[in-house]
Amino acid sequence: MPRLRQVPRSEADPIATTMYDMLFGERDPVAQPGTDTGTPGNWWTVFALVPDCLKHAVQGFQFYRDPARRLDPQLRELGQTRAGYTRGSQFVYSQHCKSCRSVGLPEEKIQAIAHWGVSDVFSELERAVLAYTDALVLEGGRVPDAVFGVLKDKLSDEEIRELTYITALYERHAVMSRALRLEYDDVDERIVEIADAAQ
Repeated sequence: MPRLRQVPRSEADPIATTMYDMLFGERDPVAQPGTDTGTPGNWWTVFALVPDCLKHAVQGFQFYRDPARRLDPQLRELGQTRAGYTRGSQFVYSQHCKSCRSVGLPEEKIQAIAHWGVSDVFSELERAVLAYTDALVLEGGRVPDAVFGVLKDKLSDEEIRELTYITALYERHAVMSRALRLEYDDVDERIVEIADAAQ
């Protein structure tokens, strides 16, 4: 169960109701959970607690999917998927593996995102995007000049700005999903002491 209360349809703000209609049809997603992609859908029902927060998040989704974006959707999805993986969010990683397929990323690349550093399936630019993502997520934005140099050589400043914003946005979604135990991130802490034989 999520750590915060879920908002049933009867209490939902108009922005939440709109999203509920799109994702759940006429169902109350608290009483009858489940989305077409197989998730419980509680990301939406928890975000609905603060309607302007939900609206802000939805605007972020609209931003990155806007056809006006200059960044190649495959590069965008590499960043989002790797951000979910490195931050340890099963939800963000799983959903964006699906999104990778929707933008035509080959299956061999999707499967190699977890171990990209030893894979030969990625281009120089794709490797730079994955290294940049790791620097954003794991190093708090400490990016080696060599990595940034490849991005500057291959992408416009606008594309790099979009990549940075979208990747950081999805790192944030991964963190929130884990902290609030939403969707596939509703898991018990795995790092615990294991009793020895004498106990």
